[in-house]
Amino acid sequence: MREYLLTLCITAAVTYLLTGPVRKFAIVAGAMPEIRARDVHREPTPRLGGIAMFFGLCAGLLVADHLPNLNAVFENSNEPRALLSGAALIWLIGVLDDKFEIDALIKLGGQMIAAGVMVMQGLTILWIPIPGVGTVSLTSGQGTLLTVALVVITINAVNFVDGLDGLAAGMVCIASAASFMYAYRIWYGYGIEAAAPATLFAAILMGMCLGFLPHNMHPARIFMGDSGSMLIGLVLAAGAISVTGQVDPAAMKLNFGGARDATHAMLPVFIPLLMPLTIIAIPFADLVLAIVRRTWNGKSPFAADRGHLHHRLLEIGHSHSRAVLIMYFWSALIAFGTVAYSVHSTSVWILLLIVALSALGLVLLLLPRFRPRTPRWAEAFVPPRYRRRAEHVETETAPEESGTPVGPAPAPVPELSGATRLHGSTAVSERPRVRSHERE
Repeated sequence: MREYLLTLCITAAVTYLLTGPVRKFAIVAGAMPEIRARDVHREPTPRLGGIAMFFGLCAGLLVADHLPNLNAVFENSNEPRALLSGAALIWLIGVLDDKFEIDALIKLGGQMIAAGVMVMQGLTILWIPIPGVGTVSLTSGQGTLLTVALVVITINAVNFVDGLDGLAAGMVCIASAASFMYAYRIWYGYGIEAAAPATLFAAILMGMCLGFLPHNMHPARIFMGDSGSMLIGLVLAAGAISVTGQVDPAAMKLNFGGARDATHAMLPVFIPLLMPLTIIAIPFADLVLAIVRRTWNGKSPFAADRGHLHHRLLEIGHSHSRAVLIMYFWSALIAFGTVAYSVHSTSVWILLLIVALSALGLVLLLLPRFRPRTPRWAEAFVPPRYRRRAEHVETETAPEESGTPVGPAPAPVPELSGATRLHGSTAVSERPRVRSHERE
């Protein structure tokens, strides 16, 4: 566990430290597209955050290769090399798209090629456990098609949900944490070495997201772009493929006392079928709804619009931060609920807790205008909109109550145009070259 945590911390540190220079590079390179109709941000914001995330991935794999215990993952399996090959290819395609906006079909073809590269190097689904049937071995063609389909679906699901500041990185971080807990339990609890690569992938993915989130939280200073969203989607899919298609369910079988005990004890064997789906449940639902909505309206499934789940949350009155937190909540509930049920499937309390949390989530969805009152001792740790405003109101009304004449109101500040309005995501610093650029 110490080596996994060290790998996670190194990946997060490298990603965090490189994101600042990458942001400046993106501004100089002109990777700051104009505001589109479907965007929710108001200022042109640099992309290419995936560059820092990719180098964080490389640093995590390099550190793990030199650790005493994790080095066995590289010696016994070719999956880390397969992941790095596919990630490099999908990252290059994403960088080109962030800069030049390549066609959606070209990106789809690149995603399939990246998945094929991983399959050729051994990262593929070999068998799947089916309840009531047992373990079913797949042919080479079946495994390849299933692997490519899972990679493409996961990449596009993560890409579709990347619409609010910090949303995609946070949701994938939650999903990778649940995946890490499940894969680590299989590797450590059952002693199955085949689950070690999936555990490593999940730890590195958590580090990539945690290192990028401080720069991407609202208001975001940089976006990950397609170079980042497709990259973390591919790493997430690689971990799911590894733990689902490479771990032999027969190795997890125990001596059961009866049919009912066998069903409950064998539940962790069948969870790999559900785990990849629960990890991307919210992004996958958004993807399916988007395809149905666009084809129903006679548009292309790849045509962008403002009908995603996060757009709906904003339309009903939720703030940007609250919409992101609600999506976090549902992702964590689905992913960690599945992991908890796989550990203690006979516990009724887990099911009742999941139902109670689901009811709480529904209440939060129906109260977009509710603002909790924060205690005064905690006001320094929350955003200004959650702080009490009594003192501010008293200060404004005091002159009127005392009869003191109030001077004329200050003149309103004129609205600046989009070209001259500065923001943390558009200006590197207050330097002469920035001001000269504005004058031009």
